[in-house]
Amino acid sequence: MKRVAITGLGVISPCGNAPEELFANLMAAKSGIRRMTHTFADKLNIKIAAESEFRHSDYFSTRMSAFDRTGLMALASAINAWKDAGLELSEEEKVRAGVYIGTGMGGSQSIDENCKALYFENKERVNPLSVVKVMANAPASHISINFGLKGPCLTYCTACSSSSVSIGEAFRQIKFGFSDVILAGGTECLITFGSFKSWESLGVLALEDLEDASTSSKPFSKDRSGFVLGEGAAVLVLEEMEHAKKRGAKIYAEIAGYGSTGDAHHITAPTIDGQGRAMQLALEEAGLAADGIDYINAHGTATAANDVVETQAIKQAFGDRAYRIPVSSTKSMHGHLIGGAGALEFLISVLAIKNNAVPPTANLKTPDPECDLDYVPNAGRDGLNIRAVMSNSFGFGGTNAVIIAKKV
Repeated sequence: MKRVAITGLGVISPCGNAPEELFANLMAAKSGIRRMTHTFADKLNIKIAAESEFRHSDYFSTRMSAFDRTGLMALASAINAWKDAGLELSEEEKVRAGVYIGTGMGGSQSIDENCKALYFENKERVNPLSVVKVMANAPASHISINFGLKGPCLTYCTACSSSSVSIGEAFRQIKFGFSDVILAGGTECLITFGSFKSWESLGVLALEDLEDASTSSKPFSKDRSGFVLGEGAAVLVLEEMEHAKKRGAKIYAEIAGYGSTGDAHHITAPTIDGQGRAMQLALEEAGLAADGIDYINAHGTATAANDVVETQAIKQAFGDRAYRIPVSSTKSMHGHLIGGAGALEFLISVLAIKNNAVPPTANLKTPDPECDLDYVPNAGRDGLNIRAVMSNSFGFGGTNAVIIAKKV
């Protein structure tokens, strides 16, 4: 079996577009949630979101700007991760290098634009690039084409766990010797009128905090009311360990374990057993006991059901040790990126190892007796010894994905 190193990080997020900027903002509990700037916000009941400060013109030519924001954010993150890793691959090496990207709904911005054009503006045709803008595999393809990577180019769509699945499966691809380098991560841009109306109808979006909109996401707090939609992308360079060492690459951490399970229960309701088993499987593959994990980045959506179920699942997986592990939901600051959430949160977890610090769960002012773990309320903690971290992602449909990374 091969070991898998993380050698590059790239991110576009509501809390910063550089890894260390992002981590510093999270440690300071600086939120990216605010009142929306979009004109369609006037037609919404809920007008808050976690928007990313991303301008495609900072990265691409006018030709590329014709594509959907979802794909462009992924490509920008991949470009940053590639630079961070200092990669230079020969044509022969590119045959063993691939791209694994997760997204929940693909090019929703383009879908929204086409619906508006056809049904409200009575146009007879839409953009000729509509199909390739909308297709869910466009982000992975943009990245593959940009770098000339000729290994697997795959897209995973498992709702909120999509990009954790993409990273986990990329890890296995390298572990079992099929590839040497993979750009893995996820992307999502659901800040569109149609998306918002759909999530509103489902009843899972957070109500706006009337005193301070930036504090509207309150995971694990008794007064939580749902999640805030965010947008962004995160891409990590995964590299076979000896390949990385041979070229003298800096190594952030090593991926050690991955657990994936299905609830087989309900299209939206989570289960303790499904989540708990995913954590246990990841621990088993990593060869770690319960006391080997020093931080958990929780799925922590701030919905009534998820936070209680995840709390119980962590207890199932870790027993009494669960009460002594710092656990936080950074969604409280960067919002919920849906298909891109897992990659962003895993990247944050890797930075926790690098910085020996854990970011907080912001806005946790009213503890919920049913959520009684150490949820690192309101202020980050530094000066720790973070040996290994766990990142949890649980998607609608019951697809659970858990990744463990450890210090090298």
